[in-house]
Amino acid sequence: MLAMSATGGIAAGVPRPTVDPLPVSASPVGPAEPTEQRTNCAVAIDSAATEAAATEAPLGHRLLGVEDAHRFSTGAGVKVAVIDTGVNPHPRLRGVIPGGDYVGGGDGLTDCDAHGTLVAGIIAGQRSADDAFVGVAPDATVIAIRQSSGAYSVKGRGRDGAVVGVGYGPIETLARAVVRAVDLGADVINISEVACTTAGDRPADAMLGAALAHARARDAVVVAAAGNIADTTACREQNPSGWASPEQAWAQIRTSVTPARFAPLVLTVGAVDGTGTPAAFSLRGPWVGVAAPGTDIVSLAPGAGRARLVGALRTADGAAALAGTSYAAPYVAGLAALIRSRYPQLSAAEVSAHITRTAHGGGDDAAVGGGVIDLVAALSTAPESSADADAAHRDGTHAFAVPADRQVPDSGVGAVIGGSALAGTALIGVCLVRRRR
Repeated sequence: MLAMSATGGIAAGVPRPTVDPLPVSASPVGPAEPTEQRTNCAVAIDSAATEAAATEAPLGHRLLGVEDAHRFSTGAGVKVAVIDTGVNPHPRLRGVIPGGDYVGGGDGLTDCDAHGTLVAGIIAGQRSADDAFVGVAPDATVIAIRQSSGAYSVKGRGRDGAVVGVGYGPIETLARAVVRAVDLGADVINISEVACTTAGDRPADAMLGAALAHARARDAVVVAAAGNIADTTACREQNPSGWASPEQAWAQIRTSVTPARFAPLVLTVGAVDGTGTPAAFSLRGPWVGVAAPGTDIVSLAPGAGRARLVGALRTADGAAALAGTSYAAPYVAGLAALIRSRYPQLSAAEVSAHITRTAHGGGDDAAVGGGVIDLVAALSTAPESSADADAAHRDGTHAFAVPADRQVPDSGVGAVIGGSALAGTALIGVCLVRRRR
């Protein structure tokens, strides 16, 4: 999981997210300041889990029934934007669309960290006669946008302020990348990176909130990772597992996570292991919507021409098995693509509500939200009406309060984002523009 570092106070509670009233532009499609590569690129390596995947699907695939889900949908006709460390061209990723590079000024088809390619493989990896791996939505099209990299930093100096991981990736360019994905026609947007701040701090993410509101107004489903506990980042302290009231949920938060905390503008994903048990590293929070496998991960090996699979990355301490909420999120993004292909009449809000409604084992749980996603149930259960989806958001706890005067202009369509029971306010509403299919 990529985490954005930040220093701050220790006061209890977390300020509610806000949405910047000004529109966000995708331009310039490049880094916010001159950058340079400081370290070598990551190397993905084989593992025991990879060898097993040659004859049997990965454990997470088996938990979710990915093969069974393909009887209903394979994601054909859906574009999924992967805002990450870029996506390398790969023989098992068909027709990746270059979406731009906010790190080094390229086209998005360079992945020095391996992370974005692994995420894209989980979403849309193609079948091969050589193994049992396949992406959740193999017929979906990936839009590659590089927004962060642990190998880069601002030119002439090292880390300076909030950065993704240990390299480069400010919140400002994440906001621009979201708008860029929308401009390129993304039906689903996957964000497997987070910015953590300690309780009492106010993350500078109002601009990102505006971009997410823009994505919702343009009918794009945004899926975001919940974040991982890590001593080397600002995501150090786990949040409480429960609370007596919605208000207490926010008052007791120790680690704030963005964009995860912008639910319901994003569908936030926690991680479970292959048995469906919540992963200890998965950051809890009232914004978690659903959960998906985040351990024993297997995906496509980054690098052009490499058809093999990998289950680990090479680090200074040896092989590190692939695990994290950043790999759980693409399972959910893949499901969103399957649903958008099978039920093209559904709005973004309806897709998110349907995924949550058909999940199991949860119920506003701080670790898994509504529960672990169920691909077959989501694709074989008739979706509820738009009114039902709106009610689900209105009655749920995964939302935030925004003053009524914070309107987000969107080519003449204003989106007023309101709170829910969690924020202790009434839902004001969200204006949606249905994407024509």
